[in-house]
Amino acid sequence: MTSRRRPSWLDIAAVVAVVGALVFAMTSPRVEAQGDSARMLFIHVPTIWLAYLAFAVTFIASIAYLVTKKLNWDLIAGSSAEIGVVFTTVAIIGGMIWGKATWNVYWTWDARLTLTAIMLFVYIGYLALRRAIPDPEARARRSSVLGILGLVQLIPVHFSVTWWRTLHQTNTFRPRDIQMDGPILAALLISVAAFTVVYVALLRHRYELAQLDLAAHEAAAATEGPVAGDAVSAPSIGSSGA
Repeated sequence: MTSRRRPSWLDIAAVVAVVGALVFAMTSPRVEAQGDSARMLFIHVPTIWLAYLAFAVTFIASIAYLVTKKLNWDLIAGSSAEIGVVFTTVAIIGGMIWGKATWNVYWTWDARLTLTAIMLFVYIGYLALRRAIPDPEARARRSSVLGILGLVQLIPVHFSVTWWRTLHQTNTFRPRDIQMDGPILAALLISVAAFTVVYVALLRHRYELAQLDLAAHEAAAATEGPVAGDAVSAPSIGSSGA
């Protein structure tokens, strides 16, 4: 058991960042074409960005584990993937709400939507694989391979709106053609920064929890062994006595 800690400076920074991002999002100019539903931009874009970031961290940490064989890297990979799954789910749900207001339909088999859903299920499978393997070393080896291969999905997901003519709008951040008013762009960038701080805070807590789980597993493994008296067999009834 561990005592409850006070919030760290990172936790406080995450809360302050989210509150600030919310203020900027709600006070940004109204988009006439979509109305207030366009404010979903300040949630949808940051969450999918955080999904990319989380899965990229899983990719890097998986490589680091295979190179160093240090379990701490595997713990980071698993923790980041778990957070990435949460953010991907939020991105899909937020996109569905925005899609209903914009396209009058919650879901369509658009290339971007379909590939994002596939990416979500692949990383859910990654987490299921980790749950299915109790041995930390074996879990780290096998999940690292999937953690590396999983990043390949990010390329078609991100460029799907460029490679195929889809219902989904093109990528929001295009260096040569950012068609967005200054105040709206500033609010979006602040939201992205705020969500990034939240990700770092969540990763820190989830990594610490993973360390405690690993320590508990090692402690349980250390206590498993021959118990005093196991080598002494009980006398049988038919045996001859002294």
